[in-house]
Amino acid sequence: MIRNDVIDAMLARKSLRRYEDRMPSDEVIETVVRAGQQAPFAAQLGSVLLSRGPKNVPFAAPLLFTICIDAHRLETIMAGRGWPMVTNDLTLLFFGFQDATLMAENMVIAGESLGMGSCFLGGTPFRADEVIERYGLPRRVFPFVELTMGYPAENPPARPRFPMDFHLFEDKYPDFSDADIEDAARVMDEGYLAQDYYKKAKAMVKLEGERAETFNYDDYSWTEHMGRKWGQWFPSPNVLLEQLEQCGFVLRGLGENSDADPDATA
Repeated sequence: MIRNDVIDAMLARKSLRRYEDRMPSDEVIETVVRAGQQAPFAAQLGSVLLSRGPKNVPFAAPLLFTICIDAHRLETIMAGRGWPMVTNDLTLLFFGFQDATLMAENMVIAGESLGMGSCFLGGTPFRADEVIERYGLPRRVFPFVELTMGYPAENPPARPRFPMDFHLFEDKYPDFSDADIEDAARVMDEGYLAQDYYKKAKAMVKLEGERAETFNYDDYSWTEHMGRKWGQWFPSPNVLLEQLEQCGFVLRGLGENSDADPDATA
């Protein structure tokens, strides 16, 4: 691989949950957010909320950024030009996911370049109502992900990733053999076990239903953890749909008639 300072910082990146009791300067904060702004975008549909810790911030981090999908700001600009929003909310949200994600990743890389670390908090969409109340958000702003950031007080290793031939597919998506799947699973499981990741975090997902527990922290690793999460959690979209509706985004019923989708007759 080619190596340089940027690549090395990206490859060494990991989630941090312990931070020094040191507040980044306003100049550092503005630099991180400005780098986020410069990410590619569809319509600048991402905006950023900031809280300073350590009080009431996860992991007692000095900074908590909340990255939002912000249609309110775009619609305000459009209204000033006499344009109502007619794009359906599903399409708008998909572009918003892209804008917010790219902006957040730019912020992470910028923070790393300034000697800081971070941790994404992916459960934010399920607590949108709490974020609305905390920040007084207007309708059409959806809290997408939170990001703690600060100077690291720990230095864990970078987490394992799939082998390249299980990740990069040129010209055609492959038909995975049993050996391919087993090799990729082994890389992930052995990597996490070598770091005692789940043991240190006490992060075994409880089994639901009638499955008997056969794992302990000596053999519980990434593939079992992923299986338990996505094989048990959130079978219904209703919680997320309700949170989106509280933010003014309505997805239920889209596409059921031509009035909901101007291109439905195509």
